[in-house]
This record gives sequence, structure tokens and C-alpha cells, in this order.
Amino acid sequence: MRTPFTLKTLAIAVLLGAAALGAPAAAEVRIKDIASFEGVRENQLVGYGLVVGLNGTGDRLRNAPFTEKSIEGMLERLGVGNLSGDSMKTTNTAAVMVTAMLPPFARRGATIDVVVSSLGDASSLRGGTLIVTPLSGADGEVYAVAQGPIAVAGYAAQGANASIVEGVPTVARIENGATVENEIDFAFNSLDSIRVALRVPDFTTAMRIEEAINRALGNGLATALDSGTVEVRNGAKTDLPELLARIETLTVKPDSVAKVVIDARSGTIVIGANVRIDMVAVSQGGLTVKVKENIEVSQPEPISIGGTTVVVPQTDVSVVENDAYFSLLEGDVSLQRLVDGLNAIGVGATETISILQAIKAAGALHADLEII
Repeated sequence: MRTPFTLKTLAIAVLLGAAALGAPAAAEVRIKDIASFEGVRENQLVGYGLVVGLNGTGDRLRNAPFTEKSIEGMLERLGVGNLSGDSMKTTNTAAVMVTAMLPPFARRGATIDVVVSSLGDASSLRGGTLIVTPLSGADGEVYAVAQGPIAVAGYAAQGANASIVEGVPTVARIENGATVENEIDFAFNSLDSIRVALRVPDFTTAMRIEEAINRALGNGLATALDSGTVEVRNGAKTDLPELLARIETLTVKPDSVAKVVIDARSGTIVIGANVRIDMVAVSQGGLTVKVKENIEVSQPEPISIGGTTVVVPQTDVSVVENDAYFSLLEGDVSLQRLVDGLNAIGVGATETISILQAIKAAGALHADLEII
């Protein structure tokens, strides 16, 4: 039987632990790890194509008429002739969507990876080959062309009465499967200034980046425009790649909003270092209901006429109420210490999540509580 406890004892242990260990110091990180440079970005490409050479796992043309039309158009362009009205029964072809990311400053002839995803009812793309597929950007221009054998990580197997599927066999990749044909015009060296864009906007972090750049490059070159942007002027008209290389290796201590993230499905709790709770009284308890089914069999007498065997279920229901202790949690307590203490004394993830939600509802939790 577990010994009863009070959260007041836990609060004392939490305060002692926080005083002994101290608050963790924020780590310095490079600017390139928390921000990006405006204009230096990837671009999404997309295309529609056909995968051939499948071993009977392609689209069924009756259910995917767009696959049949695509096959007809491809064969006509290759000089096979007009196939309209002819009935196709091939199952070795699948219609796919091809996606890729065009890196910044990609030059003609460079290769990029592509992802191939089935569009119809194909069961697997394993062993197939992608036919030449133009990849277009958001402006409709073609920037790359993809083609080649595809690699599938998942697999599917099926018998007469059973089947097994591992992974997703209808999604595949082609390493270096597309060749860049057109470049995106970007006069990088002609810029008079560059902007550093924070991935997580924060005024404190933006000011620290401004101070770090001004210390390294000279006062007045960097200015924080808002919580997510720091502008750096190229006053000496130096080489911009060299300037960016100097900026991205500077280190700062990023700041963040206090936040608690809870995944209720898995019981995962992630707590930021700046989370604090005020004085609050907490009581936690609950009910345990046990239902036990006992099956008894009633047999008729040995010489009885018309008697039948009857199964009689017997149900026992019991309710156990756990003792709840109401105590006062005092002081500016680190929530990490509180959760560590709750875990140490056996409070499960579900109970911990309930306690955190109740403390937030009481207004004593100074952090954003995000449930995913």
C-alpha cells in the first residue's frame, strides 16, 4: 500500500532542489541556427508524371481515367499514333505527383532530390521508373526536369486470406532525380542591405542579435525593425557573401515565451525553462472502479427431461476512492521541479496533466499551456 503524501512536503523538496541546483543558464547559439536571411530561401516545385514498369501494382484504368488519358498522350507524343477508342488494360503504370525543393542559388545542371507520390489507386510503386516530368514553380515556369528509377521504403504483400503493409509503398524518392534547367534571377551582390529574419519572432532576441552584429561589425550597421527582423546595412560595400558568413557565425542567447506543451494522447509534457507558478492550493484524488465478471454454468439434473445447460454470468462491481490531500504550494516554484517531484512519488502522466490544467485555470501558472 502506498504511503499517503502531501503536496506541501513536495513543495519543500521542490524549493530545496531549485535552490541547490539553480536555474539553468541559457545556451548561446549561432545566428544561422535561429534565423535566416531574407531572400535566401528554397522554392517549391511540383509536376505531374507517370511511373512505369510496375509489377501489376499500378493504377486500374477503370478507376483512374486520368492515367489512361496520360498514357494515350505520352504514346501519341512518342509517335505511336492515335489510340482514342482503344481499350487499355495495363496495370504496370501509375499516375504520380512529383514534388521537390529548389535550393537558393541553384545553377543549371545541378541535381536535386524529388518525392514521388501516387495519385490513383496503385498499391505500390516499388520497382517503377519515373518518365521525364517537368517541375514548375508557383509562377508556372519550368525550373527542373525529373526522371529515373524510384526507391520505395515501404512494402506490401498479399495472399489469399491475409495481407501485410509496412510503411507507405505508394510514396517514393529519387536521390538527385531532377536536373535544374532554369535559374531564379536574384542580384544578390547589388543589395545595399540585408535582413535577418528570426524563425521564432521575439523582441529580446532581436535586440540581442542587433547588439552582437554591431559589436562585431561596427555600431549603427544593424537595426532591429520588429520582433522578427533585423536589418544590416552594407555601409562599406563589402562582399555580401563574406558579410553573411561573419554574421551567421555570431552567437547570441535566444529568449522565448514561457510555454508548457502537453500531448494528451501519449502523456508527453514539455516544459520551458522560464515557466513559473505562484502560490496555489492543490488537491488530487480520484475513484477506481473495478468490474469483475464470473461465468457460472447451471447444469440440469441427470434424469430431467427437457433441461438445458444455462450460462449464468455473475458480475461484481467495487469502487475504491483514493484519499485526496489538500495542501498549499508556496513560493515562486519552477514547474520543472514540480513535475520531477510528482513523477518521483508515483503520480502518472494523466494526473500530472490534470494538475497542470487546473493550476493554469486558477491563474497560478505563468506560461502558455498548449495541448496538442
